[in-house]
Amino acid sequence: MKARYELYYWPSIQGRGEFVRLAFEEAGVSYVDVARLPVKQGGGVRAMMKLLEGAGPTLAPFAPPFLKVGDVLLGHTANILLYLGPRLGLVPDDEASRLSAHQLQLSVTDFVAEIHDTHHPIASSLYYEDQRSAAKKRAALFRKERLPKFLGYFEQALARSGGAHFVGASISYVDLSIFQVIEGLRYAFPNAMARAERHTPRLTELAGAVATRPRIAAYLASRRRLPWSEEDIFRHYPELDAKR
Repeated sequence: MKARYELYYWPSIQGRGEFVRLAFEEAGVSYVDVARLPVKQGGGVRAMMKLLEGAGPTLAPFAPPFLKVGDVLLGHTANILLYLGPRLGLVPDDEASRLSAHQLQLSVTDFVAEIHDTHHPIASSLYYEDQRSAAKKRAALFRKERLPKFLGYFEQALARSGGAHFVGASISYVDLSIFQVIEGLRYAFPNAMARAERHTPRLTELAGAVATRPRIAAYLASRRRLPWSEEDIFRHYPELDAKR
């Protein structure tokens, strides 16, 4: 009997749920994006909120995304991918490789949090307009210090692995996640990324290779792939980007 994968995430944005969606799409495995389903089919945001409020079979997740597989309920993107990786064939079988992939994914999680905080440096509960001045300062330091530091780390990790994939000889969920980060940064900081990518040729090549994989290319061209927006993690505010 095949597992029924139920993904719970906000229905109108890519967000952190997109890292999990990309894994399912690359693996060609069916999954249910529950909050995007009509309410009459047991979907909608309310179905997600019930589990957040403790209606599930185990420990309630802190926030979406989370994954339900039978009686298993898992929260946090990196934790979900740690679980899915071997089941979807997106990580090598040996323990050392699986732990390396998880370590890299945790670094992706840190990076994504810092990217988000460029436009919401004070509080997520405030509008961007309420913290624009602080966001400009935060974004300037991010572009100068944190962006090259993180990209440099991942570039080095890719070089040490052989340059084609982060872990093992075939695509892993880490490759997919880095693709998502690169694409998001290109949207949010096009000028800064144009400069940064001059120093990260391996990451650029990897992102291009992922985008052309048949299942990923089909997904990116489909309506299932939501567009970038200023309601998401990666937001394009011209005043936060580098000058041309």
